[in-house]
Amino acid sequence: MRKLKLLLLVLVTLALALGLTVHRHDQTARLDHGAADGPLELTGTPLERGRYLAAAADCMACHTGAGAEDYSGGVAFDLPIGTIYSSNLTADQETGIGAWSEDEFVDAVRAGVAPGGRHLYPAHPYTSYAGLARNDVLAIRAYLMSLPAVRREVPATTLVWPFSQRRLIGLWNTFYQPAVGYRAQADHDLAWNRGAYLANALGHCGECHTPRNLAYAPAPRHTYQGAITRGWKAYDITPKGLAHWRAGDLDRYLATGHAPGHGSTVGPMKEVVLYSTAQLTPDDRAALVDYLLAGRTGEVVAQPAPQSVANAQSLGGSLYAGACAGCHALTPTSTAPAYADLTGASTVRDPEGTNLLKVLAEGSPHGMGTDMAMPAFGQGYSDAERAALANYVLAQWGGLPPALTPKDAQAAAR
Repeated sequence: MRKLKLLLLVLVTLALALGLTVHRHDQTARLDHGAADGPLELTGTPLERGRYLAAAADCMACHTGAGAEDYSGGVAFDLPIGTIYSSNLTADQETGIGAWSEDEFVDAVRAGVAPGGRHLYPAHPYTSYAGLARNDVLAIRAYLMSLPAVRREVPATTLVWPFSQRRLIGLWNTFYQPAVGYRAQADHDLAWNRGAYLANALGHCGECHTPRNLAYAPAPRHTYQGAITRGWKAYDITPKGLAHWRAGDLDRYLATGHAPGHGSTVGPMKEVVLYSTAQLTPDDRAALVDYLLAGRTGEVVAQPAPQSVANAQSLGGSLYAGACAGCHALTPTSTAPAYADLTGASTVRDPEGTNLLKVLAEGSPHGMGTDMAMPAFGQGYSDAERAALANYVLAQWGGLPPALTPKDAQAAAR
């Protein structure tokens, strides 16, 4: 983050010294680049297609706050440099998108430029949505405009200088914004293109699963190799990272949030499943799975059974027996309810314990098809206790030596 601040300070200096005022709100953003129609074989009424595409694009997760009306915005994205709030996407004329024209909506979604030339921050995944077909974007707009208009003024974005200078985003776009519009890959068949469209454009998987460079742009040489997003680890979903996954298990995971031998979703991925991948048709979800696994060679690699190094008499062991064993079972050989089964989960095989410490601090709401929920221990347990508990779980289910510290637990609870 310190390097990122230094880089952006340099960009600010250059922009001011040279008198640069870069705007992407020009005619190129409005040109209908690529095909007007995407590769999805959509049925139903226009509004039904729009609702389906909005789900595939996972709009709900970022634009619906807890207890708020659907798509009314206001979800906070807390960053070390300030807070960004998601926009109101309802049809309200003053606080939503009700007064936006079709071209203005397409520009905002695909080019990150709102009416009046106001640049949107890349928290809105327009670098992925740039690959959307124009007609799909318009279908989403039609669906959003059909919903009840909600008058809700979301809080203003509060970023420290120089990050508050939106014209820098125009400069950033000059280097990192891809061409807009859907373009099929002629050397691949329709099924592959459909999976690529769902993963790269609509589903924007790379926004979380691809690490960022110094300018906070996705690093193209490391696509899908895993990254930290909002304090949670988005794991490697390249064919190498998915070497232990069978297609049927990955499909089940994306449909239900759980797969035997792979654990359950936590953090932002739980929302992705709930609001997006679970809503896909079986054929589209299969296309997505096939695309993600397309480069894998050889047979599925079985995950080695870890050799437990846990000490049941330790502080972590005592805490686990008292607070966790009732749901998650006492040992890996014990029986646990499906959604609470830790066997094979990446969360308990990660030596950094990123998501394990996060879920211990923040908990996890109930999963699909179950009333089970993970309570938060951030207030009831000290940093030292959560670190000890995490170390015990990693030792018991991952065979990993204790390495997490109270400082790690404290950082995860922020």
